[in-house]
Amino acid sequence: MKVHTKETQDKLTPRAALEILKEGNDRFVKNLKAQRDLLRQINETRDGQWPFATILSCIDSRTSAELVFDQGLGDIFSVRIAGNIVNTDIIGSMEFACKVAGSKLVVVLGHTNCGAIKGACDHVEMGNLTELLSKIQPAVYQEKTSAENRTSSNEAFVENVASINVKRSVEQIIERSYILEQMLEKGQIGIVGAMYDIANGKVEFYSDAIFINDDKNPSFSLANFRT
Repeated sequence: MKVHTKETQDKLTPRAALEILKEGNDRFVKNLKAQRDLLRQINETRDGQWPFATILSCIDSRTSAELVFDQGLGDIFSVRIAGNIVNTDIIGSMEFACKVAGSKLVVVLGHTNCGAIKGACDHVEMGNLTELLSKIQPAVYQEKTSAENRTSSNEAFVENVASINVKRSVEQIIERSYILEQMLEKGQIGIVGAMYDIANGKVEFYSDAIFINDDKNPSFSLANFRT
């Protein structure tokens, strides 16, 4: 499988980029990895890179975006941090990836059984981790379905918080980046939220967290942002 070039990247729409990731994950789940000559890809990307997507995921060792979506060298920008949280540096990296390097899609990828989410649910405080987990706390408070046992021992509570955290991260990217918001409005990029199941390898893209402005989404609106 060949690497992306400036020409192939330019031709991609955000919707097409999303479909590439869905197809890659389907191959991953079925253990049908695409054939790639990695040494050739190293040579072909030595003078430049044209990634079609930027994926924010957790540092969890089981959630490598390149593997989960069956992508090769030069295909995606991979941003990893515990709990797939958003901060200024991460948003700046996304602005570079999309505005400068031409990525068509931003994905916030959470995962099941996340240790950072569990830590936030248990209100863990430990060194610099305290500040990181504080960025997940709003998702903990927003979860309203679990009236009792709001700790990491409640699996349903943890997964609900993880889902909310992904969608909040998507919202924060749009709210905090005028550059990405404008690109989204113009249909130049898409921003989506998804959840990776560590038990079966499947990625679920949230229908209520897919922001792509094209003819397949005629009701697209960012009215809820920057109000």
